[in-house]
Amino acid sequence: MNYTLSELECRNYDLARSREWILTNNLGGYAMGTVAGICARRYHGLLIAAIDPPTERTLLWKSVELEVRTEGRNYALSTNEYPGVVHPTGYQLLAGFEVSPQEVAWTFRLGKQILRKSLRLSQIGNQSFLTLTNLGTVPMEVFLRPILVDRSHHEDFHRNPEFPRDVRYGADQTVLVGSHESVIHHEGFVREPLDQWYFRFEHYRERERGLEDREDAFCACLLRAVIPVGESITCAVGTSETISAGPMADSTDIPVRKSLANIRLALTEAVAKNVITGAPRPTILAGYPWFTDWGRDTMISLPGALLVPGRYAEARSILRAFANQMRDGLIPNRFVESGEEPEYHTVDGTLWFVNAVYKTLLKEWDADFATEMMGYFHQIYRHHQKGTRFGIHVNAADGLLTQGVEGVQLTWMDAKIGDWVVTPRYGKPVEINGLWINALRIMGWLSAQVDGFAPEVFDKAADYATESFTRKFWHARSGYYLDTVDPDDASLRPNQVLAMALPFSPCQPEHARPALERVSQELLTPRGLRTLAPSDPRYQGRFEGDMAQRDAAYHQGTVWPWLLGSYATALVKFTGDTAAARNSLRPVKEMLKEYGLGGVAEVYDAEMPQRPGGCPWQGWSAAEILRAWVEDIGGE
Repeated sequence: MNYTLSELECRNYDLARSREWILTNNLGGYAMGTVAGICARRYHGLLIAAIDPPTERTLLWKSVELEVRTEGRNYALSTNEYPGVVHPTGYQLLAGFEVSPQEVAWTFRLGKQILRKSLRLSQIGNQSFLTLTNLGTVPMEVFLRPILVDRSHHEDFHRNPEFPRDVRYGADQTVLVGSHESVIHHEGFVREPLDQWYFRFEHYRERERGLEDREDAFCACLLRAVIPVGESITCAVGTSETISAGPMADSTDIPVRKSLANIRLALTEAVAKNVITGAPRPTILAGYPWFTDWGRDTMISLPGALLVPGRYAEARSILRAFANQMRDGLIPNRFVESGEEPEYHTVDGTLWFVNAVYKTLLKEWDADFATEMMGYFHQIYRHHQKGTRFGIHVNAADGLLTQGVEGVQLTWMDAKIGDWVVTPRYGKPVEINGLWINALRIMGWLSAQVDGFAPEVFDKAADYATESFTRKFWHARSGYYLDTVDPDDASLRPNQVLAMALPFSPCQPEHARPALERVSQELLTPRGLRTLAPSDPRYQGRFEGDMAQRDAAYHQGTVWPWLLGSYATALVKFTGDTAAARNSLRPVKEMLKEYGLGGVAEVYDAEMPQRPGGCPWQGWSAAEILRAWVEDIGGE
C-alpha cells in the first residue's frame, strides 16, 4: 500500500509535521521521520541501525541539509525546528509525498523544475540510500550535507569535543569514527571536508512527553553534484565500508494476493514491519520506534502477523525461540536492550504462548513441532500448579490461577510510576483465568494427539476451573464479569472481552451477551475499547501530559485499538452479529493514515476528538484487527 499526501496537505505545516513515516529492515533497524522533514522525535532519523539485531538500535544518520541550484536560483529543501524558528522551510516547496513499505519519497517543485528525493533501506544490512532524481527539463546542481550523530535511539546527542574520534577520507567514502563507524558512500559527488556542528534541533514530540527535546549533530562533508535531466545520484550511509550500490530487494516480501481488498493488504503490510526474521533471534517487535520484543505482545500478535499471511514456518521459529528461553514455566516478558537475562514478570505471556501454538498447529500440522511444544506445555502445567515466580499459582480451592506480589505489575495493564503500580489487579483477573482454562483445554487437545500423558488430567482441571469461573466471575447485579476476584473488583473494563474471544472460552452465552452489551454501551469507541468506564471516578479521558501523567491514564480510560480484535471475535461468537463486528473494525482505514502512515497507533484518547498517541506503529494493534477482519468476518 502507498500512502500519499497532496501538495496542499504537504504545505499545511501542522499536518505535515504530525504525519510520520517509517521504513524497516529485517534486523530491527529502521528509518523514521515526518512528511515535513523535521525530526520531531529523538527516534527520527535516516538510519537507526540495529547493532546487535534486533536490539542496540543506534541512531547514526539524523538528516540531510539539501540545497538545489537550477535556472539561476537556489532552493533550500530541508525543514528543521530550532528554538522559536522553523528553518529552512523546504516543506513549502513540496508538490507531493508518498510512502510504501519499500520507499519514502518527496517531490519538490522548484519553479518550473521537479526534483524527487527518495529513501530506501537495505534489508540485509544497516544501510540507508538517499536518491535524488532530476525530473525537470534542465540540469540541477545539488549541495548535500549529511548530518550525523552516534547514540542510542532512546537518548539525545550533544556537542562533544571527542566526537568524532577520527574522520577518514577515501575516494568515494567518508568514515566517521565514534562509538561506531558511520560510512558515507558518495560516489559521483565532489566532496568538500567540513568540521561543522548544528545546534539545538528541537524534537517537539519529546517535549510533549515531558522529556529532553534538543539535540546537536555533526557534519563532516559537503557533497556537490550536477544531475542531468532524467538521471539520479545516490548518497548512502551504513555501518560497513562495503556498501552495495543500492538497496537490496526485500527477501521477506509478504505473499499477498493482488485481489485482496485494501484493508487486509494494508494491515498485512502494517504488521509486517514488526516481524524480524533476519536477526539471530526471530521475533515480533511490540512497536516502533521504542519497544523491543515483549513476550505478551509477540504471542498476541503472532496469529495476525504470521498465520493470516501464511508464514507458518516463521511462526514456529518464533515460538521455538521463546520456548527455549522458558524458565520456571514462564516465557520471557521482555528481552532487554542490554544484559543477558530476559525479564519474566508476566502472568499472561505464557498463556498467550499456548494459544499461539494451538493456532499455529491448526493452520499447519507439524508432528515434530507438536511433540516439542507438548514438552513445554508439561513444564507450564507443573510450574503453575505448584507455584512459580511472582506468586503465580493455581488455587487448589477453586482451580483458578492467582497471582501478584507487591510492586510488580503482571497483567497487560502494566503501568507503573516509581513504586506505584497503577492497576495492580492482584488476585485472579478475568482474562488470566480465561487464558488459563483455554490453555488447559489446549493441553488436553494436544496431549491426546502426540503424547502418552492422559489428557483427562488437563480436562479435569479445566472443568473444575470453568465451574469456579462461572460461579465467581459473573456479577448478575452489574450485568457483566468482575475484573478480578479474590479480591473482587467490579470495575467495568474490557478484559472480560479477552476471556470471551478465546478458542476455548469459559464464558457462558447467557452471561457473555449482556456483558457485551454493557461493553458496547460504555467502552466501545470508533478507535478501540476504553480501559475503564467513564462512570468510574478514576476515569481519565485524555492521554496527555508528561510520562507520569500518561502512565496514570494508560489503563484508566485510554483507548487501545488492539482490543477491537477480541471485541469483534466475541461479538460474532456470542451474538452472530457479523455486521456490527465489521462496523467496529472499519475505522481502521482512517487509523492507518492519521498518525504513523501505514501503521495503527498504540493508544487513543477516550474522548472526542480521539487523538492518537504512544507508538505510531504498534504491532498488536494492526495484528489483532487483521486477525479478526479475516477470521471472524471474512474480510477481504
